[in-house]
Amino acid sequence: MIQQDRLKELLIELVKIDSLSRKEQAIAMRLKRELEELGGEVWMDDAGEKVGGDAGNLIAHFRGNVPRADPLLLSAHMDTVVPGEGIVPVLEGNILRSDGRTVLGGDDKSGIAIICEVLRVVREKSLPRSDIDVVFTICEEAGLLGAKCLDVSRFRARRGLVLDSDSVGFLLTRAPAANRMEFHIHGLEAHAGVCPERGISAIQVAAEGIAEMRLGRVDKETTANIGLISGGMAVNIIPNSVRLKGEARSHNEETLERQSRHMLQCLEEAASRHVLEVDGKRYQASVEAKIERDYDRMEIADGSPIVRLVRTAGRNLGVDVKTMATGGGCDANVLNKKGLEVANLSTGMREIHTVKEWLDLNDLYISARMVLEIVRLNAAIKK
Repeated sequence: MIQQDRLKELLIELVKIDSLSRKEQAIAMRLKRELEELGGEVWMDDAGEKVGGDAGNLIAHFRGNVPRADPLLLSAHMDTVVPGEGIVPVLEGNILRSDGRTVLGGDDKSGIAIICEVLRVVREKSLPRSDIDVVFTICEEAGLLGAKCLDVSRFRARRGLVLDSDSVGFLLTRAPAANRMEFHIHGLEAHAGVCPERGISAIQVAAEGIAEMRLGRVDKETTANIGLISGGMAVNIIPNSVRLKGEARSHNEETLERQSRHMLQCLEEAASRHVLEVDGKRYQASVEAKIERDYDRMEIADGSPIVRLVRTAGRNLGVDVKTMATGGGCDANVLNKKGLEVANLSTGMREIHTVKEWLDLNDLYISARMVLEIVRLNAAIKK
């Protein structure tokens, strides 16, 4: 019952709408019209005001037609990563990709398009359905900010799906916790050509500290990265300040905290080696640190109701659904922390966050059929 051409055309339309994090208003207004046309009670929350964006999370409630059926949540995010402006989708057979200058934006407009097509089929065919809550979030790529601002007490559903992962046939049920880090390293400025010995290079301190860090794949459950560096004033000035931004992720809470302390300790030990006396005054490099929890771990049991529902839908369609862990975070991390039971279902997006991003439309259609079957099966589950 999924209309493949209609689904394809909606996805192509959506990826052409610019929607970088905190700039989702245009896509939100387009989707508001879509959800209202499909019969939803639609509203936008105040998440945009809280995070400095131009739109909030878009939320819709669709009334079911089966008494006492268990409500279901369907969610995807509206924002894309950079470079994501002026996207030109290129269709080659069943492969949809960007023209190589930008990302495609299938992350996560493939999830949005699937949800809209499923809702349209349900409405057109008057299929049995429970109440359905739909959430299209903002600023997922900026740290799951939209999901963090969601008031889930307004939802009827207590379980559901985020559509925001790659290979079809996989359900992500485990995801790491993550710490976000900012380090400010202080040195001492001096003229780089006249008297460099009177300065302490904050950039050198940072380099020494980073060189000692365990970064990248730390172990099978843990990753770490320094992703942003900024500092210095001019090439002829010994830099007195540099800022680093990084992260650590792990499926193991103790390992995550140990890795975070390790990264700070490397910088502090590097700073302690840079001591200087100038005109009778003692100077030493120093480090200010801010380490905060970005999002918490997600772990859904294989025997949970949402996993059983997805696997049953897969069997009915001849798709062998496997649960798996991921190294990435998504809105499901936040929604589970807020007391819901939400797994992450794949949509077929590939090589995301790169200008080589692509999507096989056949995978998109399979995912759409899966979601439609999940909606149908869920209507038979009583509260």
